Amino acid sequence: MKIARHTDKDFSAKLRELTAATSLFDAGIENRTRAILHDVFVRGDDAVLDFTEKFDGAKLSADQLAVTQAELMAASLKADESLRAAVAEAEGNIANFAKKSRRKDWWTKNSHGAAVGEKFDPFARVGVYIPGGTAPLVSTALMTITLARVAGCREIVVTTPCGRDGSINPAILFTARASGATEIYRVGGAQAIAALANGTNTIRRVQKIFGPGNAYVSMAKRLLVGRVAIDLLAGPSDVLILADDTANPKFAAADLLAQAEHGSGHERVWLVTTSAKILKAVEKEIAKQLPKLARREFIQRVLQKNGWLILVKNLDDAVALTNRLAPEHCEVLTRNACDVSRGIMTAGAIFLGNWSPTVLGDYVAGPSHVLPTDGAGASFAGLTVDQFQRRTSYVHYDRAALKKALKTVKKFAELEGLSAHGKSAEVRT
Repeated sequence: MKIARHTDKDFSAKLRELTAATSLFDAGIENRTRAILHDVFVRGDDAVLDFTEKFDGAKLSADQLAVTQAELMAASLKADESLRAAVAEAEGNIANFAKKSRRKDWWTKNSHGAAVGEKFDPFARVGVYIPGGTAPLVSTALMTITLARVAGCREIVVTTPCGRDGSINPAILFTARASGATEIYRVGGAQAIAALANGTNTIRRVQKIFGPGNAYVSMAKRLLVGRVAIDLLAGPSDVLILADDTANPKFAAADLLAQAEHGSGHERVWLVTTSAKILKAVEKEIAKQLPKLARREFIQRVLQKNGWLILVKNLDDAVALTNRLAPEHCEVLTRNACDVSRGIMTAGAIFLGNWSPTVLGDYVAGPSHVLPTDGAGASFAGLTVDQFQRRTSYVHYDRAALKKALKTVKKFAELEGLSAHGKSAEVRT
């Protein structure tokens, strides 16, 4: 891992390095993604099938893209009691959290005495991307599809990569079906996002796309905003651990290693601490724990490329750097962690204290683990159920209310040189 201390002469340069480029704006990834999107838009299913063979090694026909009811039944039969129990426990927490944040219609009176308000309707057809690859994210099915179901979406379309034989991890199939998916397609990567956004003969287009993915999936979502709505930019994972001298270095090291193991190579992990002793202890713990982990080669690649141990002067500097990095996950391992967290304004999710590891948010706590990455937290919040709802405003004037508004309406019409605007109100009085 790379180390930066506030006493280093080149400390400012190191901070610029670790806050600089992200995969969201990588020119090479963008150009390759644009080519995939264009090909799918032009050739539809044929392009999707070609990319599925190229990237996943599966040679399929168009009528094999959709997962069949027989496959779903087989996946259900394979699901043992421990899987069923885990899915049920997590789904319960996620659904309950979602129900609390679901938006409700409302009305009020404005200054003219007119009724104004909002209504919130579920999107009729949504797309959900479930990552596969080296780490099939079964939990992501729960963290996305459950919210769509709670919101009331009628059609919940899932895309997820398949293996060389065309199969999909049966745990993903079981969990997706149990969560409420209505269609599942064996297609991944940027080509899946293109198919959902534009539609093909096999996959009908959706209104909005949800879910995390690799750098190419995130790039595809970014490039398609406007053609389709998206939830947020949730790509390769990252975590920042903000620690003082009360932090447990064994815990901090384990959490850094956990977020580095996803496998894309674009993950980012940071320790920001006010304690030189903790920095050294975490460094030793990483060296101790890493060799025992099954995915140590993936982890090592991330630690070398995007792993940082950073010593800052005080907690104020630590919080300022945290806000600058806008981490997906932020663990606050300090005295008075709640108080410290109030100054953190750009994190996707905050985990308080030594007993709240990020993995709880990944799997079972309740809030969705689909969170902004690559610094997108400065502008985006994490996935919530209301993002599956479409907002519409209401305006209801009667004649008396219109008369009260008329003078002001006519003034604005005069200022803007739009006389027909004023007449459209005046003609009613």
